[in-house]
Amino acid sequence: MIHIAIVEDNPEVREQLIGYVHRYERQYGKMFELTAFADGDEIVSDYRAVYDIILLDIQMRRMDGMAAAEAIRKVDRDVILIFITNMAQFAIRGYAVDALDYVLKPVPYFAFSRQLQKAVERLRRRQKTFLTVPVEGGLRRVDVATLYYLESEGHYVRLYTEDGELLTAGSLKAYEEKLANKPFVRCNSGYLVNLAQVLGVQQNTVQVGPYTLQISRPKKKAFLEALTDYIGGDAK
Repeated sequence: MIHIAIVEDNPEVREQLIGYVHRYERQYGKMFELTAFADGDEIVSDYRAVYDIILLDIQMRRMDGMAAAEAIRKVDRDVILIFITNMAQFAIRGYAVDALDYVLKPVPYFAFSRQLQKAVERLRRRQKTFLTVPVEGGLRRVDVATLYYLESEGHYVRLYTEDGELLTAGSLKAYEEKLANKPFVRCNSGYLVNLAQVLGVQQNTVQVGPYTLQISRPKKKAFLEALTDYIGGDAK
């Protein structure tokens, strides 16, 4: 279950945000574990990295949200931070603490729900998925996030990962089906690319980690559309 913290010193706004979270639960069929704090110092005091998402007011009486975020980041690099503020210029500083984004007060539900959806999607993408790959002499468990791309080699598939290469019997189509719910797309008939590892596209080539791969003409349109959709969904 996703654990959300709301840090807001205005009781009315705090209750509004709590209500928005419950409305989101009903709308999308989600269930969250929710904890509310009345000021920045309350969440920072004896902080434990148990939260997935923190909605953090910037201007508070005892400890402002930026100071609280800086303290949290010293012990928790993974929690997703979303600032709530009435002045956009304060929120710009959020990039220094790797905030996902911000919502301006007065907070409309639509803007709030969009940011919460973005945070939930980022959490989903962080979840580790493993492939069990038959190799000579046994099996290897591969974290899908570490894959750069897969290459077809006749009756074998070569996996290029952050930890090196693996050669396994099978077809690229079979692995494409196994990875159907992950951001893997063919840039040509022989390569299945992890979009999360794409660094850039130059004309008819794509940079995937340390590798440069050819994009074929028949696959180019679909590949670029998939990459655009992926970047758009993951962008701040």
